[in-house]
Amino acid sequence: MKKELWRQLIHASGVFIVILSYFLPPQLLIILCVAILVFVVMVFRLDHYRNIPFFSTILILAKREQDERGFVYFFIGIIITLYFFQFNMAIANAAILILLFGDSASTLIGKRFGKIKLPFQSHKTLEGSLAFLLVGLLVSLTQLSLIPAFSGALAGMVTEAYSPIDDNVPIPLVSALVMSIVIYFMI
Repeated sequence: MKKELWRQLIHASGVFIVILSYFLPPQLLIILCVAILVFVVMVFRLDHYRNIPFFSTILILAKREQDERGFVYFFIGIIITLYFFQFNMAIANAAILILLFGDSASTLIGKRFGKIKLPFQSHKTLEGSLAFLLVGLLVSLTQLSLIPAFSGALAGMVTEAYSPIDDNVPIPLVSALVMSIVIYFMI
């Protein structure tokens, strides 16, 4: 559980992307995320051959044995979300926050307190999904009004629970798409 806590803290540290979005244009933010992804891939590969001060320690603390590409999908999800939803950075930021904090909350709460398994998903729990929904709603309310924020958090929760692929890519995309549709119909 301690390793998972470190992993989720690193996951949530992606909030810097949302903060930088207030100072940088979306195109520059996308380039920055691509550069960070390339850097992290290089560090990850070099770590297999030699100890890299600071970074190897982080990898030891947070890396799952069976998951060597989660961070790649994490950045791909954010980059694609920024690309397609840069027309409304409040939506893009809300979707990224839902990924960062909702996904982390579902993992931590689900692993620690989860007892009720979701239908058709033996490794996901109702408690984890409800944590995702609550935290996703709270963080997206920093960017959007209640109805789009709730819709995005709900869409992200369902996506996290039932996505057949690594959820770091579809969570922000589905959340942003649903929030865009809801906002469109609210106008």
